[in-house]
Amino acid sequence: MEAVFLTFILMLAIFLGFELINKVPATLHTPLMSGANAISGITVVGAIGLAGTGQQDLSNWLGAAAVALASINVIGGYMVTDRMLAMFKKRGK
Repeated sequence: MEAVFLTFILMLAIFLGFELINKVPATLHTPLMSGANAISGITVVGAIGLAGTGQQDLSNWLGAAAVALASINVIGGYMVTDRMLAMFKKRGK
């Protein structure tokens, strides 16, 4: 019964996220990406905590994978944000 409930929550989150992203205007994508990078930074901290527990091999591998993927997300997001902000800077001679 618990698996059905958790699956329902997952499907609801996927649907809600999809609907919210589709309704965001293009001018707001960069500020929202910066907020998502902050959330991914929190994910990195939590994943480091999970990877460093030393409890089980599966937990260590999943924690290491979470650290790697969240780090890629944070670095890529900041690179895109920096590139977007560079478009608004005045060019010198």
